[in-house]
Amino acid sequence: MAEVTMSEVSTSFRRVLLISAGASHSVALLFGCGNDLGLSVPVFVDCFKPTVEQKVYRSISLKPNVEGDQFNLFESGDGGLGWAGQVGDFGRLGHGNSSDLFTPQPIKALHGLRIKQIACGDSHCLAVTMEGEVQSWGRNQNGQLGLGTTEDALVPQKIQAFQGVSIKMVAAGAEHSVAVTENGELYGWGWGRYGNLGLGDRNDRLIPEKISTLNLQGERMVMVACGWRHTISVSSSGGLYTYGWSKYGQLGHGDFKDHLVPHKLEALRDSFISQISGGWRHTMALTSDGKLYGWGWNKFGQVGVGDNADHCSPVQKVVQISCGWRHTLAVTDRQNVYSWGRGTNGQLGHGQSSDRNIPIIIEPLSLDGSSGQHIESSNIDSSSGKAWVSPSERYAVVPDDSVGGGNGSDISVPETDVK
Repeated sequence: MAEVTMSEVSTSFRRVLLISAGASHSVALLFGCGNDLGLSVPVFVDCFKPTVEQKVYRSISLKPNVEGDQFNLFESGDGGLGWAGQVGDFGRLGHGNSSDLFTPQPIKALHGLRIKQIACGDSHCLAVTMEGEVQSWGRNQNGQLGLGTTEDALVPQKIQAFQGVSIKMVAAGAEHSVAVTENGELYGWGWGRYGNLGLGDRNDRLIPEKISTLNLQGERMVMVACGWRHTISVSSSGGLYTYGWSKYGQLGHGDFKDHLVPHKLEALRDSFISQISGGWRHTMALTSDGKLYGWGWNKFGQVGVGDNADHCSPVQKVVQISCGWRHTLAVTDRQNVYSWGRGTNGQLGHGQSSDRNIPIIIEPLSLDGSSGQHIESSNIDSSSGKAWVSPSERYAVVPDDSVGGGNGSDISVPETDVK
């Protein structure tokens, strides 16, 4: 493995602009002195506190969006896209091959396109252009690329099914995809085994298909997010809808049944939802008045309410949230960053590897913590070669559902399903 040395950086307080949680890692976009931006992200090895990746990112403006399992996509200030991360199999990095990469590289197939939003699933990626078109690439065994086939795409391909339809935003689950149009219509495609496409059945779709407005109570959708096997959307009136897999109550409807079409969340009917995020088996929602609600799988405390049971409970005023597979991040209006849930890989940023079932402040990133004074900088000698990662370390280990899991069951799903 390439040698990694750490040197301490001492600057004035850095404001956290964006946070995003991957399967077992966390990323924060920082605004520092001189209007420059730093990306706080663990590189190659497990890191237990935030580090600033100055060498690669300090000179350009970066916008992290959604992480998949072992790769990160970043959008530069001019709308260009570059990849950073380890695993490039299935063409998920968009460079025309399956090679791994350890520094960001521009995606040549997207040259000249201005990208406004990105989303990554387990092994596929989506990008929305300023013109409302959608590009997709990576793994496609269930049609999650929306190209009409099940062949992987090593470079970005335009989804022709959206010809004449302007897309506002996209979201990606493990192997399914969802989109919201500028007119507020909702589309789903890819893997549909648990009803996560919202189309009323458990079938896969190879091209995007519009979800009936009858199931959305005639409301116009403005936002969408995906968990691993479930989908969340928000209407223009602030209403919250969920559908798909609910073995652990991650849909929030008071049961553990899958829902094949969108259902409005009655528990939050009187709230105006401003932001949503889906984890592996849990969901978080932020209201316009700063109340944070969480529900679903809580084995590691990722719902953040002080125990390991399913709950829906507000915490202090929050302005931004992001869910990883088994951990959660939040930024408050006082510019404090909190994390909770699974911490075995240091993804909580507390300097330890222990789980937390209540939100704990990340000191180096928080105004009321250590004021961002001591964030370490990672310096990697690219001439020393790539860090080799064994196949057994490339993918997160999925815990046995029968151990410490939820109260539901998959009786409606064939036993041969190994997703």
